[in-house]
Amino acid sequence: MVRVSHGEVWADDAGGDGLPLVLLHPGVGDSAVWDPVLPALGARRRVIRYDVRGYGRSPAPTAPYLPVRDLAEVLDHFGIERAVLVGSSMGGATSVDFALEAPERVAGLALLVPGVSGYEGLETGEFFERLEPLATAGDMEGIVRLGLRAWARAGGGTPESDPVAAALCRAVLPAWFGNIGHQLTGPPAFDRLGEISAPTLLALGELDRPEVVRCNEEMADRIPGCRLVRLTASDHYPTLREPEHVARLIEELYAEAA
Repeated sequence: MVRVSHGEVWADDAGGDGLPLVLLHPGVGDSAVWDPVLPALGARRRVIRYDVRGYGRSPAPTAPYLPVRDLAEVLDHFGIERAVLVGSSMGGATSVDFALEAPERVAGLALLVPGVSGYEGLETGEFFERLEPLATAGDMEGIVRLGLRAWARAGGGTPESDPVAAALCRAVLPAWFGNIGHQLTGPPAFDRLGEISAPTLLALGELDRPEVVRCNEEMADRIPGCRLVRLTASDHYPTLREPEHVARLIEELYAEAA
């Protein structure tokens, strides 16, 4: 466990030398979402991953926290001054925030279906309209099915057709509700994307929610020199859908950043 302000998070350092890769998971999965790409990345790089508070093996938060500050404290714990950040969805938003707050510590950004603060329209659609009634009714399995229809179209959108994504989604439900009021957001980042100076790759999933695809396209337009890649077989779980392609893209970004 790594001590962070008023709490702790589970983290894993694969060891090795050279510029580290730090993996930041999405809100629709914990750090296990990286399992399909870890063998390829860990064979050549020092790879660090951790679970956000309340996710995976990290205890639930007991006080308000900023994800970007937790990232800084994880880096400090492992003695890392500079790293390549690989952020998926929620982890992408944290990576962007960190690149704006501490650009000297970010050698490169690989953003997979990233979120970003300050962008209007991401929290719209059937998922967000139906989430509260299901939560009020205590229908957790209904929330999983709703989430898979929204985020996991490439896998068929049901627990029966996509048990791996279903397990990831099911496992994060306690964090979705337990982190309310604890997980804070920093200043809006969308209008500041032009300040990012690190080499950046953004991979969007063409089967993702249209709102996310549109956001990702606009993010890539605003980040200087950003390379936009369209993953034709991916939804909001690119590491599950195209792990070899994702690992290759991360390696290409790493080569540019190193």
